Amino acid sequence: MNTIEMTEKYVMKTYNRYPISFVKGQGCYLYDENGREYLDMLAGIAVCNLGHCHPEVSETICKQARELIHTSNLFHIKPQAELAKLICENSFGEKVFFCNSGAEANEGAIKLARRYAFEKGKKGYEIIAFKNSFHGRTFASVSVTGQEKYNEGFGPMLSDVKFAEFNNLDSMKSLVSEKTCGIIVEPVQGEGGIVPATKEFLQGLRKIADEIDAILIFDEVQTGIGRTGKLFAYQHYNVEPDVMTLAKALGNGVPIGAIVTKGKAANVLKPGLHASTFGGNFLATAAGKKVIEIVSQKAFLEEVNDKGNYLREKLTVLQNEFPEVIENIRGKGLMIGAVCKVTCSDIVKKALEKGLIINCTAGNVIRFAPPLIIEKTDIEKGIEILRNVLKEI
Repeated sequence: MNTIEMTEKYVMKTYNRYPISFVKGQGCYLYDENGREYLDMLAGIAVCNLGHCHPEVSETICKQARELIHTSNLFHIKPQAELAKLICENSFGEKVFFCNSGAEANEGAIKLARRYAFEKGKKGYEIIAFKNSFHGRTFASVSVTGQEKYNEGFGPMLSDVKFAEFNNLDSMKSLVSEKTCGIIVEPVQGEGGIVPATKEFLQGLRKIADEIDAILIFDEVQTGIGRTGKLFAYQHYNVEPDVMTLAKALGNGVPIGAIVTKGKAANVLKPGLHASTFGGNFLATAAGKKVIEIVSQKAFLEEVNDKGNYLREKLTVLQNEFPEVIENIRGKGLMIGAVCKVTCSDIVKKALEKGLIINCTAGNVIRFAPPLIIEKTDIEKGIEILRNVLKEI
């Protein structure tokens, strides 16, 4: 029985998987059981920002695994403290809580906002989120996800959640009340189609949150750790949230999430109010520490911007070649969407058949989230594969 057969028989079918099983990865390339090579321009959905099996990260993981993996948070954990220090020194942060995923981080951030409201004696626990957003699959995180397809059949959802229009401050202002305790937003909507927020919008949210004494949460699960050309996407906007959630690329594939806080949000979660058994263990935080050390370097981030511009240029050429298919190119850094005039699932499937890994989000947006270490020659190779696909459709 091969891997695909075992998966079909024993693994719960919660994914529509492609009939491929990878056995090896190196940099921007993956290799299946038959030895076939694939150019990965998705990076495990914006997770492997340093590529597959980055030598420094892999060595760090192996070394830590030989020494100590887990003790519980009843004790001090040196790499956890060091990673928290690195995150805070490179962001607005003052205090960090570690967990295991983006959904878990957002779940904790929602709890934090509600607890803050309780301690301040506010009259309600309303969270304002945004249409077409995505914040995770756990109950509270899916409750604040502005796409009905993710919560259909699981209701009733968490009460006291309202949805405003993204990039529309008037829509936001119409929903704010004295009951609002938190606002959660992605600086760039990922699953919603790679839609960047405007500076005016995020700065407006900051002003509103200050006026009503609410917790402003930036979901940087997908945008964080260099993906947009800065270490964190909020740094593009000259605005700081009270809370930032991280995961995905923080461990370069090792599961880890984080809630980064400052000011009024920094000391809300006290002993007994929130916890995570595996959160911030030795292995995960050792990996995260090495990732931040590499990605936070100025020269590294400058290269991300340069390569992001190069990819957008090449995609714009494709847009001009195939105007009947590609309508627009948008995004930041190496988080880029090619907005199509047709559904893009077939394009993605045909690209995979030719050895290129990309994916379709929001129905008609081809998402490019390659490893940040990708070379321009690899970008050219991916564009040429996509060009051949578009010629065929």
